[in-house]
Amino acid sequence: MVRFSKAQTQTPPLANGDRLSRHEFERRYAASPIPKAELVEGVVYGASPLRFESHAEPHGDLMGWLWTYKTATRGVRLGIEPTIRLDEDNEPQPDGVLLLPAQVGGKARLSEDDYIEGAPELVVEIAASSVALDLHAKKNAYRRNGVQEYLVWRVFENQIDWFSLQQGEYVALEADPSGILKSQVFPGLWLAVPALLQGEMAQVLAILQAGLNSSEHQAFVQQLRG
Repeated sequence: MVRFSKAQTQTPPLANGDRLSRHEFERRYAASPIPKAELVEGVVYGASPLRFESHAEPHGDLMGWLWTYKTATRGVRLGIEPTIRLDEDNEPQPDGVLLLPAQVGGKARLSEDDYIEGAPELVVEIAASSVALDLHAKKNAYRRNGVQEYLVWRVFENQIDWFSLQQGEYVALEADPSGILKSQVFPGLWLAVPALLQGEMAQVLAILQAGLNSSEHQAFVQQLRG
């Protein structure tokens, strides 16, 4: 009979920088005291402590914008920091996602153990700057797996990047003359970029309401109702 030592049967600890398969990442993560970690292109990234003005407050503002859209668009689902099983090398935990239902082309689904599998239609991330993981390895993983839109708020540079997947590549959406960006996947999801960057959330929600009142959004709601 083969005997195993205690060291051989214990789950190895999860460490920042580990190169793991998604299966092994999940096994170690489940046994780890680390509160948040992601697998991006086969590499483990542990979360750093989150500052208020450079992450928590922008995160709250974006989620309030998305939540308002969700409440007016029955069938669309919003998730905050969900784990996503993208592929064998990627299991990110983005700041937020919007999902379309399957009847109107939604690609992601919930697994039996309640994780997202596949690509959400919109992924939102709060990033420090243009050199952050979110605009390099993560962006490539989202693009390759078919995430249709990817929004990144670069807080230190006070910039919003909103990418649309077109012919397999991410193309930056262009704002209209008033600085409003409009989703190509979620009709009526309008973002007043200058107002958001200045913390004027009443104006952000007023512009969103204009999007919700648009004929495009009304037609989308009817489509969701079937």
